[in-house]
Amino acid sequence: MYKPALGSVALACGVFGATAALAQNMTVTSAEITDGSIAKNEQVANVFGCKGSNISPSLSWSGAPSDAKSFAITVYDPDAPTGSGFWHWVAIDIPVSTTSIPKDAGDVKKKLMPKGTIQIRNDFGFDGYGGPCPPPGDKPHHYVLTVYAVDADKIEGANSKASAAVIGSNLHFHGKAKAELHWTYSR
Repeated sequence: MYKPALGSVALACGVFGATAALAQNMTVTSAEITDGSIAKNEQVANVFGCKGSNISPSLSWSGAPSDAKSFAITVYDPDAPTGSGFWHWVAIDIPVSTTSIPKDAGDVKKKLMPKGTIQIRNDFGFDGYGGPCPPPGDKPHHYVLTVYAVDADKIEGANSKASAAVIGSNLHFHGKAKAELHWTYSR
């Protein structure tokens, strides 16, 4: 169930702290991106004047808590000049038996995600992965790819029409652990 962050900041901070402690054992890797790297054209969006291939990276993760019941993946740009950042990818309800996804699984038409996974509409306005595409001439933007171990099989009340912000709030309350990759991009 969605629990509003407003008025729950202290609780949320407590949850973040607990999640951060658990996250030390969880790791995520990719053949296409490494932590601290610059995004390759393959991952860059192909909208708003960007001319990338918009292919989501392959991911493998390990070290999730034994009581995790599902996984979620997000890609978020905190540097977007929106006042609230920019969600590039949100995939939830990934079965707990999953420990990797192939390259381009963020393309919903290719159906490469495990059965039952829901890919939420990104801030570009379409379901699935939307790669980096900061405004021309802006400082390099930072992209945070996070794999969450979640304490529920399904994010309650979530569907493909839920906003990324609502899902993000749910993940903060229901995330048992997380692992991150960070990369940058500018044009």
